[in-house]
Amino acid sequence: MTMEVLERLADTRASVRLQAALAAGTTPDPRYVGTLVERCAVEPEFFVRDMLTWALTRQPVSLTLPELLREVRSERAQARSQALHTLSKIGDGSAWPAVTPALLTDPEDEVARSAWRAAVLLVPSGEAAGLASVLVTQFGRGDRETRLSLSRALIALGEVIVPALRTAAASADPEVRAHALATETLLRDPEAGFAYAIEEARRVRVLE
Repeated sequence: MTMEVLERLADTRASVRLQAALAAGTTPDPRYVGTLVERCAVEPEFFVRDMLTWALTRQPVSLTLPELLREVRSERAQARSQALHTLSKIGDGSAWPAVTPALLTDPEDEVARSAWRAAVLLVPSGEAAGLASVLVTQFGRGDRETRLSLSRALIALGEVIVPALRTAAASADPEVRAHALATETLLRDPEAGFAYAIEEARRVRVLE
C-alpha cells in the first residue's frame, strides 16, 4: 500500500495525486515524508498542494521538521513557499530561527507572504517587535493582495507594531507611508476595510 501511494503521488492526473495525498495523511507513515516534501516543491495544483501540506502535518514532527527546514533554503521558490506554509500549519516554535530576514524579504512575493504568515505564528513573544521592524521594510511592495497580507501579518502581532508603523509612516516614499498609515488604521479599526484604509491614508498624505 505504501509504495502504491508513493507512486500515485507522481501520477499525471491531479485527481489521483489528490487521493494519494489524502491517503498519506489518513494513514501516516514515515516513508511518506520525503516524497510529500518533494511533491510540495513541484506540484502545480493548489488544491493538491494543500492536501500535501495536510498530509505532512499528520506525520511525526521529528521527521517532517528537518526536511522542511532544508526546503526553506531551496533555490526553488515554490519549495521555499510551501515549506514555510507547512511550518506555519505545524506550528512548532523550534522552527522560528529558520524564518530568516532573507525569507521575510524574499524577492518572490509568494515566498515572502508565506514567510510573513509563518513568522507571526512562530515568533517568541519577546521578539515580536524585532519582527515588526523587519516586516515594515516591505511596505509598498507587490500588488494589493501582497500588501494586504503584510498588513494582516503585522496586525496579528498586536500593539507592539506601533513604533515600527510610526517610523514607516515618516518615510519619504509615498507608497510606504500610505501602506503604514493604512495598516495603523486597520489595527485601530479592523472593520475599516483595506481599500478604505489605503484611500484614507492617501487623502491624509495629500492634506499634509
